Amino acid sequence: MLRQGQRHTVPVEGYSSQGLGVARIDGQVVFVHGALAGETCEVRVQHVGHSAAWAGLERVLTPSPDRLEPNCPYYAQCGGCQTRHMTYPAELAFKSGKVREALRRIGGVDPGPVPIRGADRPDRYRGKVQFPVAPGPAIGYFQARTHQVVDVADCLLTPALCAPLRAALKDWMTAHAVPAYDERTRSGLIRHLYIRTNAQGEALVCLMANSHSLPQEAALVEALRAAAPGLTGVVLGVNRRGDNVILGDSYRTLWGRDFLMDALCGLTFRLSVPSFFQVNRPQAEALYALAADFAGLTGTETLLDLYCGAGAIGLTLARRAGEVIGVETVASAVDDAWENARRNGVTNARFLRADAAQAAAQLAAQGLRPDVVVVDPPRKGLAPEAVEAVAAMAPPRLVYLSCDPATLARDVKALSPAYALTRVHAVDMFPRTSHVETAALLSRAGSPARKTP
Repeated sequence: MLRQGQRHTVPVEGYSSQGLGVARIDGQVVFVHGALAGETCEVRVQHVGHSAAWAGLERVLTPSPDRLEPNCPYYAQCGGCQTRHMTYPAELAFKSGKVREALRRIGGVDPGPVPIRGADRPDRYRGKVQFPVAPGPAIGYFQARTHQVVDVADCLLTPALCAPLRAALKDWMTAHAVPAYDERTRSGLIRHLYIRTNAQGEALVCLMANSHSLPQEAALVEALRAAAPGLTGVVLGVNRRGDNVILGDSYRTLWGRDFLMDALCGLTFRLSVPSFFQVNRPQAEALYALAADFAGLTGTETLLDLYCGAGAIGLTLARRAGEVIGVETVASAVDDAWENARRNGVTNARFLRADAAQAAAQLAAQGLRPDVVVVDPPRKGLAPEAVEAVAAMAPPRLVYLSCDPATLARDVKALSPAYALTRVHAVDMFPRTSHVETAALLSRAGSPARKTP
């Protein structure tokens, strides 16, 4: 029987969905932090659960040729990255296998080897980052499986201009004795530092706080502007909730603009703080190209875009469709979507503020029968009501963009047998992490073969 603290020598068979090495000791699955498939490792058991155990890597006895020395000094403590100890080709193979295994195990369908589009630039790609802030102050990322914030001076996932902005906030908090939010006592002010950047090197900063005002706001603005000459605005967001939700429901502009402009697929977009927009610009363009290919538009179709955010997917596809209807629950994102349509001269798109499931059900009841439905839900996937509403509309093609293969696979199963998975392609939207984006095409049984545009 496994016990905490025991040492074992184990061969590593593969990977968990989080990128942990998978081994077996006396028939029990053991997840090993930092181990690579094909290695033989000495491990120490850290925790024994009901169905699996977790172990730390003590020594690599037979290293994999895919092993790398992590290039980040925080990697051993920080939970922001999970794959810096493996080569990038090995990371892509792990992610491709992760998508296939989720579809096979959860979705009940084996698509075969899943192609994956790797990133040309695995570092400094994140166009948006949300750093938790903890007493100290510490500004960085949560340590893996904890809410202990690791103080990270510079994160290799983020553009270089994020580091001086983080330092400026930390210095301002220290100079003016501004307390960080404490989750345990639900006291303190600063909860998160939010930074959105664009291709031009500009930045929008939002401070998520446990209050409608901050001390020394003018000094804060001055410090942030000095740290980043490309700063376009500073916003105060209010979040007084006692849970893990990051963004709040009210915002006040302290200086400049409360939005940032960015470009994608030849279009320009206005992005406010709550607006969803893919964090990796080049990989988002690859993902949307896949979505366009899967949608098979010829110029006459009605396309329903659920969870549309600021309208990026729908607007990039509108050039090939007859009509686009976008649905989004965040009011400011809907405003951004309308503005983005106007700015780009897109006249065949309209946007509704509504819950995706409710809007889909209402539109179905009104007789809308879209030719294509595109969904890009949050990590939790489609609500059961959304699955039912989409199925009731009976679109010949459903293009599903997912940031979690497990919930994608669950929804693929829920939509069968009315819909069958006919194409799947992964995109490495989040290099050096265990996360992966997937584009899937589900075709309705009995629908005619789509025309290739």
